[in-house]
Amino acid sequence: MKNSKLARTLGLTLTSALLLAACGNGGNDSAEESSSEGSNDEQVLHLIETAEIPSMDSTTSTDSVSNNVLNNVNEGLYRQGPENDLQLGMAAEEPTVSEDGLTYTFKIREDAQWSNGEPVTANDFVYAWQRLANPETAAEYAYMIDGIVTNASEILTGEMDPSELGVTAEDETTFVVELAKPVPYFKDLLTLSMFFPLNEEYVTEQGNDYATNSDTILYNGPFELTDWDGAGLSWSLEKNEDYWDADVVKLDRIDVDAVKETSTALNLYNAGEADRMILTGEYVQTKQGAPDLLSQATSSVFYFKFNQERNGEETPLANENIRKAIAMAFDKQSFSDTVLQNGSLPANGLVPAELAVGPASNEDFRAENGDLLSFDAEQAVEYFETGLDELGVDSLTLEMLGDDTENSKRSLEFMQSQLESNLPNLTINLRNVPFKVRLDANSKQDYDIQLAGWGADYADPINFLELFETENGNNKSGFSNPEYDALIERAQNDASDLEGRWEAMLEAEQILLDSAGIAPIYQRAYAVLEKDYVQDLVHHLTGAEYSYKWAYIEGK
Repeated sequence: MKNSKLARTLGLTLTSALLLAACGNGGNDSAEESSSEGSNDEQVLHLIETAEIPSMDSTTSTDSVSNNVLNNVNEGLYRQGPENDLQLGMAAEEPTVSEDGLTYTFKIREDAQWSNGEPVTANDFVYAWQRLANPETAAEYAYMIDGIVTNASEILTGEMDPSELGVTAEDETTFVVELAKPVPYFKDLLTLSMFFPLNEEYVTEQGNDYATNSDTILYNGPFELTDWDGAGLSWSLEKNEDYWDADVVKLDRIDVDAVKETSTALNLYNAGEADRMILTGEYVQTKQGAPDLLSQATSSVFYFKFNQERNGEETPLANENIRKAIAMAFDKQSFSDTVLQNGSLPANGLVPAELAVGPASNEDFRAENGDLLSFDAEQAVEYFETGLDELGVDSLTLEMLGDDTENSKRSLEFMQSQLESNLPNLTINLRNVPFKVRLDANSKQDYDIQLAGWGADYADPINFLELFETENGNNKSGFSNPEYDALIERAQNDASDLEGRWEAMLEAEQILLDSAGIAPIYQRAYAVLEKDYVQDLVHHLTGAEYSYKWAYIEGK
């Protein structure tokens, strides 16, 4: 689908420069060809994460750490391949699609099974998708099925029962999906964790204990999660010998440690106790010219979320002039150059560069919409003074929320200095908390300003822009604009006019940024240290960031 003309015009493919997966140092051979050359010794990979796993419930997880693990221990109808291509997963073959593009009939692999020995069935998909659409689940990612599958919208609003969702199991291996409208990127969605199957009997039996530790989850992917107690800073992935494609998986085990201090991670890497890590800040400079220093592009954009309503009361950030002032009062280039130092680029829009091109212009979305909210300290002061007058106050104190990692702490300290220096009478108090705590605070809208980010689930601008539609589960900021909502609805529901859809998305981003609904900061790039014996560790630009299915160790 990603190579079709229709998909390209919808922006569902990345440019050729980004389409190459950022694999390891395995040369030009494909992962399948190279993997047979691995060592006969035990294949163990040692990785570092920057945060603990917040959730392993595939229906409700929302963060990159959880989804990276889920992508490697479970599998949907499709998975992303080494070249960011779609490969069959639990689907035994390509689906049969009706002429109107609304009915997909999938055959489930007969050799697919759960880690308890039970087969993966069509009903496992029916149950999982109904659970996603069920409003009682309160899944933030429920919007991914809303308006996509027949009756999903009505189920989410309580007008219909989840059993009426347009999915059926004709038999154990035949899964039928009825779409509410033609969705050109439908198959791309099926690589994402919220569309993974779930064994209904097992999930029901576990009850509230489901997915709270590695012993209360079933696995159907290349690996099984072990040694995870639900809150700890270390876990392992062990090869799933019962995975249908186990012959391709060369790694025996992956040991992961969550290390929040770059200096500590670097010590582990230099001591040979970690095989890969991400560098930040001044540590990048210490490794310049090193053969194991790699650059890894991403589709992730980071921004300030402005919470306009907290504890049921309107905040000062409901004032547009205050938001504009803060959004324009920090030097993004200096931040990228002095704090990040990893190749990340200043962002002046929400949609990242090189994600998608227009159907008529063939121009990148970011280039076509241009810079919408740039650094301008003088203009920021004017907005701030106007905002203070409108609020009837002489000064303002706001809290800034971020993670408790070394990089996040340095980032917030930089922003605190910039904002307090450039906006007289503004005081910024910092609140750095564990990743899981920040996600909870976001869900409860218990913050003023939050350093947040989003990476593409699929390569279409709507995946970013729909986040700030009024009722979207990821909004959690109080931003609401009827004109914006109408444009998003048009882009979501009308694929018959591709150029009109593109124009609607361009206009929607302009509305969001012109009113400073958010304040874009940077598009992330990774500076990565990776040992030369790590081969074919695949990096994805959309969806989960990493796949370990094809990775192996050679020459260690």
